[in-house]
Amino acid sequence: MRTFSMRFSAPLLVVLVLTYALHIEAQQCRPSGQIRGTNPPPDQCNQENDSDCCKDGKFYTTYKCSPLVSSHTKATLTLNSFEGGGDGGAPSECDNQYHSDDTPVVALSTGWYNHGSRCLNYVNIHGNGKSVKAMVVDECDSTMGCDSDHDYQPPCANNIVDASKAVWKALGVPESDWGEMDIYWSDA
Repeated sequence: MRTFSMRFSAPLLVVLVLTYALHIEAQQCRPSGQIRGTNPPPDQCNQENDSDCCKDGKFYTTYKCSPLVSSHTKATLTLNSFEGGGDGGAPSECDNQYHSDDTPVVALSTGWYNHGSRCLNYVNIHGNGKSVKAMVVDECDSTMGCDSDHDYQPPCANNIVDASKAVWKALGVPESDWGEMDIYWSDA
């Protein structure tokens, strides 16, 4: 009887391990924590492009991951200025440079930015029935925020493609509708 049970338990164990592995892989990215907001010092939060400023006592969710990337990754497109003095704050992480609003560039949420592995590479963005190719130049930090390094803005959500005005123009979105839009993106 013992031999019989061992023959069937090995394949069953393999099936259980594979099922568990697929279940783990299929899970969505979960929050990694929260940070407590503080009011920014006067004139320290740039609200260009309707950027939010942290609020004292409000808790903001943080993420170390983003949803899995595919050939058709769903995301939220947001508006950002990568120019000096723009709401993007400091120079871009990838090249320590500012970039013109007329250049199609983006910042990706922390998980998609992946420690800079997509730096200076291009992504394809599809939205509003059109597509555009944009270069990744920065991280939209999903792990930190509400401090001077992040222009006193909350952490990004884990599904953000933060884009220059050039990207919005290329997608043919009327300027009055710029701000947030559902899109799909992929590595180019």
